[in-house]
Amino acid sequence: MNKVLYVHAKGGPPVGHALTRVAARSAVHLLALSELPSSVASDAARLCASVVTPLDARGGDLVELITARAREVGADAVLTFSEYAVVAVAEASRRLGLRGAGPAAALARDKRLMRAAWKRRGIPQPRFRAVTSAAELERATIELSCPLLLKAAWSAGSTAHQIIERPADAPAAWQRSRAVMAESALLGFAELHVPGASEDFIVEEIVRGCAEEWFDGPGWGDYVSVEGVVVDGEFRPVCLSGRMPTVAPFTERAGITPAAVGSEAQHTIVDLARQAVDALGLENCGTHTEIKLGREGRMWVIETAARFGGAMTVPQIEEVFGLDLVGMFTDQLLGGSPAWPARALTPEDATGAAGSLVVLAVQGDGTPWPRRHRWDASAVVRSAPVSAGSTLSVVRESSLPDGAPVPVYEPAAGANTMAGLCLLSADRPQSVVSDFTALVDALPRILPTDATEGARP
Repeated sequence: MNKVLYVHAKGGPPVGHALTRVAARSAVHLLALSELPSSVASDAARLCASVVTPLDARGGDLVELITARAREVGADAVLTFSEYAVVAVAEASRRLGLRGAGPAAALARDKRLMRAAWKRRGIPQPRFRAVTSAAELERATIELSCPLLLKAAWSAGSTAHQIIERPADAPAAWQRSRAVMAESALLGFAELHVPGASEDFIVEEIVRGCAEEWFDGPGWGDYVSVEGVVVDGEFRPVCLSGRMPTVAPFTERAGITPAAVGSEAQHTIVDLARQAVDALGLENCGTHTEIKLGREGRMWVIETAARFGGAMTVPQIEEVFGLDLVGMFTDQLLGGSPAWPARALTPEDATGAAGSLVVLAVQGDGTPWPRRHRWDASAVVRSAPVSAGSTLSVVRESSLPDGAPVPVYEPAAGANTMAGLCLLSADRPQSVVSDFTALVDALPRILPTDATEGARP
């Protein structure tokens, strides 16, 4: 039987979902660089041939650690679904002579290298500058047109995003973003392979989106992601995922599969995603490419990644299109030829729709909740105002335990301040958007008040 070394770290699809599907295709040896959720730990012991947890994955040569463990177990493939381990796993696979993302994996991780590659190809994107110091950031605010968005080059989940309205805002934004990256590292949300990655940033002009010209119904955000895979250097699109509007500055609130855009618009979007992925020179990996949608057909590539979309994107695709992306990708790394879609799938190909909502202490209009609350998954499922044909559940391994205080939303911390993750199944994409819009408004009424905290200042 084939053997796979599964490298687990923070981020990506729920490890419980992914692990069962890898184990169905091969013997699994788990290298856990981050602590497993308590709900998954017992399953991991049952599903895996071995489970190893290094004492300090950041304290030595991570590539050598992965390579050595792969040799010990005789791995036929090494995989990860975590943003923070993609580069290390790609390099380890290269050293072992196994299929992987290849030597260009860092281009799909470091936003500075990514944007430079796109600039050489003339791919539309916001104007940007790479910055490594407060002085460089201040110069960039003069060279570019405000408002600007400062973001960490190696971050994920909208962490350390800061809007700079005018040059005078630059020093405070720089200090806050660097502090958030340091805090994120303590939580395990940081690049595991590249030393000093938390010190690297880019700043970019904020382009104006327009969801109304791309979607028929209300409530959609002005960007989409193209989910796909690279097979021996060839990009294979799978589908489009839509979004609800972000929470300021640009924290994702909800993802919906499929995105309800017309076939002509989808073709245009997928073509731009293909250009963006091809420019990076990847070999074998999942892809997740975010594209901003503007007026009169304008588009800008925001970023891409050499892994599948995080949160519940992968389970959503499996539910509505019947594609087990994790299992198919495992087969691909093991030398197989899984039946990837011949084209990007559309809402007409789907059986219903699915979406995931990140619970943040922010109302629908972007204002903070007036009072503190405690998380209660059962209350959310029981009282959520969803449509008669919709089904809501809570992803417990991605949510706080019941009774925990809901964190105050911190714009610079992004998804680090989430309380829970909800999954919804519905008859069509617009139903997901409508149900989530209603749920966001209802959450402060559904969740119990945290009496020990009193009113929010």
